[in-house]
Amino acid sequence: MSKVALVYHSGYGHTQRVAQAVAQAARADVVVIDAEGNVSESDWAVLDAATAIIMGSPTYMGMASWQFKKFADASSKRWFTRAWQNKLFAGFTVSASLNGDKGMTLAYMNTLASQHGGLWVSLGLAPANTQAATRGDVNNLGGSVGLLVQAPSDAGADKIPQGDIDTAAKFGERVAALAAKWQA
Repeated sequence: MSKVALVYHSGYGHTQRVAQAVAQAARADVVVIDAEGNVSESDWAVLDAATAIIMGSPTYMGMASWQFKKFADASSKRWFTRAWQNKLFAGFTVSASLNGDKGMTLAYMNTLASQHGGLWVSLGLAPANTQAATRGDVNNLGGSVGLLVQAPSDAGADKIPQGDIDTAAKFGERVAALAAKWQA
């Protein structure tokens, strides 16, 4: 049976809410990167045992949070031994702006996955890009490389548009389904 793990950092709770939606849909084991950018040894073991690793971070100033980057740098021990070779990887990010340069964060995660010898899982959903589209639609932000989420900077995580949360769930389902095929 395939195992999906989700590793994320959240600064203000918005990324945490999205991580919960993705993890629930993917039935993923969750690893939280703490405020100092660390994960425990048992958390590393969860990631090592996974068939697929979903990564999540807020986008701050056009890039993943420094805590996520610290985690990524620490993963170099796995890189050295090729421990994550041929795993599936996917990613998501949250920013306050509709664009917010989220693509930079996803490109960073994709590069990290590639450095580990992994295979990247895209969002796999068509964008909701018609005149009638609303923020309540699935993939209203038009992501393709990974999951994009917008959270207003002056509101709590409960104000993330439902369309983004629904997209997060579909993303988690996709990663889990592909991990099951990959494991077979």
